[in-house]
Amino acid sequence: MNLSTILLAAGAGKRFKSKVPKPLVSLAGKPVFIYSLQILSKLIFVRDIVVVVNSYNASEVAREIKRYRIKKIRCLVKGGRRRQDSVLCGLNALDQSSDFVLIHDSARPFISSKMVSVAVKEACKTGAAILGVPVKATIKEIVTSLPSAVACEKIVKKTLDRSKLWEIQTPQVFKKDVIVEAYRKFGKKEVTDDASLVEKLGKGVAVVQGAYSNIKITTPEDLQIAGAIAKNL
Repeated sequence: MNLSTILLAAGAGKRFKSKVPKPLVSLAGKPVFIYSLQILSKLIFVRDIVVVVNSYNASEVAREIKRYRIKKIRCLVKGGRRRQDSVLCGLNALDQSSDFVLIHDSARPFISSKMVSVAVKEACKTGAAILGVPVKATIKEIVTSLPSAVACEKIVKKTLDRSKLWEIQTPQVFKKDVIVEAYRKFGKKEVTDDASLVEKLGKGVAVVQGAYSNIKITTPEDLQIAGAIAKNL
């Protein structure tokens, strides 16, 4: 199996409200993106890693990779405006002999070798596998109300069945030809994860158990939670 990894580290983090690009924010003294890169680079089945950056953080990302002596880096490539544009840039930079692709958001620093291995093993059997955890909170679909309806501008349309809902995480692992076809046909559509495009192909996507600690750092509050997790590693 030839498995290549795409690590997304191009996000500006508008909701993060920081002058420092989110991948480079210090978490317990180490840049956020380095956490997952250290795990991925040590996995025997990961052949190489493409790191997707932006024009503002490329040189500093390269410097930190050298500082932490990260191996298996194939290249750094500039990303695009949207997440899926950045993934496409990563796909275009892969070695042509790769037959599986693992895609991971660097804003999720707390992956483990075990959860990655489980996802890869399942993808080898099914062609597409993603991590997820059962939703714990009650989820309601909200709509904007008419001015005359209620005083509040947002009202509940319905409550979703929590027993059927999972919060999806990364990494996500795919056969290369499947994810390349998905991006070729549907890459211009607005999506929030890569599996959504594979679903549009009509392909099945397996879900394997992730971890509640595999949080995505999106807001300043998330960074506080991540700091507490990092102290216990």
